[in-house]
Amino acid sequence: MENMGTDCRDKPQTDFIYCCGAITEVLKFGSCQLHSGHKVLFLIIPGNPGVVGFYRTFMQTLHSMFGYRYPVWAVSHAGHCSPPDSMDMVEDASSATDRDVFGLNGQIEHKLAFLREHVPRDTNLVLVGHSIGCYIILDMMKRDPELKVLKAVMLFPTIERMAQTPQGKVMTPVLCHMRYVAYLPLFLLSLLPEGFKSSLIKLVFGGIPSLDHTVVQPTVSLLSGDSAANAMYMGGQEMRKVLERDNITIKKNLEKLIFYYGATDHWCPVQYYHEIKQDFPRGDFRLCENGFRHAFVLDAGRQVAKMVVEWIRGVLRT
Repeated sequence: MENMGTDCRDKPQTDFIYCCGAITEVLKFGSCQLHSGHKVLFLIIPGNPGVVGFYRTFMQTLHSMFGYRYPVWAVSHAGHCSPPDSMDMVEDASSATDRDVFGLNGQIEHKLAFLREHVPRDTNLVLVGHSIGCYIILDMMKRDPELKVLKAVMLFPTIERMAQTPQGKVMTPVLCHMRYVAYLPLFLLSLLPEGFKSSLIKLVFGGIPSLDHTVVQPTVSLLSGDSAANAMYMGGQEMRKVLERDNITIKKNLEKLIFYYGATDHWCPVQYYHEIKQDFPRGDFRLCENGFRHAFVLDAGRQVAKMVVEWIRGVLRT
């Protein structure tokens, strides 16, 4: 089951759709259309940037290790992808602005709308969140408590006090006060030839010895249009809005939640792990012992997926 690279079932499908009026990329391993006969769906809610291509190896590993039995999908954040030539960033500019679909609240509503429109209501969900995706999942469970969530796996969760973290202290001024200054270099980068951008990204990632090279092309796409600006806009809202931990929602769903904290995560200090574990002694909270970085998809997507499989295998047997 772990022989990755040869089975045709390891080849995903990519769909571009409008959801809440904004361009959305959906990466799908397994069934590309769901009906009421599908009992389980794995749905990945990404971090920021919410580019689904970053999670390809992670998703492929989940799909194969469960024997290709369950579809594994990832839905991008609204506007965090480059639209194909036949589509625009937004279907209706005024509607997208009114909904603030690229903001944090808009992204939460975007995920709930995706489920309503593309996933049968009786489907059991295994939600996997990464970084701000964990905050989004908690809010989804709060806003729609009837969602049939079997498990929600929270990887490197940024669910509280983001602006107070070491990385948050650096990025808050950039994202909240200097965002527009960054737009010019982003625009100039977007004008470069694709091959040059690819070489530049490989150079930037050159310090990662076991880099997963499947992340290079999604990074090129991120720098090819308005996607990076949308990601920065969302990031600014994260710094302002991700404040206190939602203990009420965590308590209501504690048996469904698995949290995995990084040991050297500058977006989520180990202190946060110890505090939440103390507040919820019966919860499932794990601290990384493998040295994985916050952006685990860069070099450890397969290893993290194997851990997730072991954590939830028993739930899917029942």
